[in-house]
Amino acid sequence: MNPSAPFDFRGRHLFVAGGSSGINFGVAEGFARAGANVSLMSRSLDRITAAASRLVALGADAIGLAGDVRDPAAVQKALDAAVERFGPIDVLLNGAAGNFLAKINDMSPNAFKSVVDIDLLGSFNVARLAYGHLRKPGASIIHISTTQAFTPTPYQAHVCAAKAAVDMLSRVMAAEWGADGIRVNSIMPGPIADTEGLNRLVPTPQGRDAMAQRVPLKRLGRTSDIAHAAMFLASEWGDFITGAVIPVDGGLGLTGPRDFTAAGEASKQARVAAGSGA
Repeated sequence: MNPSAPFDFRGRHLFVAGGSSGINFGVAEGFARAGANVSLMSRSLDRITAAASRLVALGADAIGLAGDVRDPAAVQKALDAAVERFGPIDVLLNGAAGNFLAKINDMSPNAFKSVVDIDLLGSFNVARLAYGHLRKPGASIIHISTTQAFTPTPYQAHVCAAKAAVDMLSRVMAAEWGADGIRVNSIMPGPIADTEGLNRLVPTPQGRDAMAQRVPLKRLGRTSDIAHAAMFLASEWGDFITGAVIPVDGGLGLTGPRDFTAAGEASKQARVAAGSGA
């Protein structure tokens, strides 16, 4: 498979937690096009197997593995299988996440906990358990965060809190594991077009058009924008970067909090109509 210029990841192993769709799959696709061997892990075996098949169709060597980031035993099993297939992990992409729109007063403790468990505890589980399988020196860990981690955003308290914690966890890992030659960084994507996450938070085309107009670069992001940032960080060009938290958002974080009021109220009304809480 011909690598995508200017990056060459032939013979290197990428492990993706939460890789069946959206941003994470887009990053996996970028690495696959650049020649990487790719291990994808997600809760649904059917979905992750289908995602791996899409990478194989591109000419990559890829496998799909079932595993919930909240379940250390399942994560360990997936990591062991990935390393048995492709050898030590060169790049670990930690991207499993949960999200929904809800005011603090409308959110149950369990709803808040569910996002913290997936985003924060899941990131910890994957990175900690992967440590023994990482190439030392030379491995790169990349956490997928969000600009809500530094921009207080109504209807997103759970995500703001969880991802801010992920970014700090990332920086502490960078400090502790740097002596092993492991680099750890976070990428904060802005609104990325044609992803389940954006469509859930901004469900109407009009809302997405308005969001794009708020972005200083006047467009929504593409999954390839995040892939390129991740590939740079994981490449030799980024080999003196660690502990960084990098917005890749077209400048949206410079414009203040996103306004999810209308979408949040619509989401609340839909939950009430369905007889369920947040």
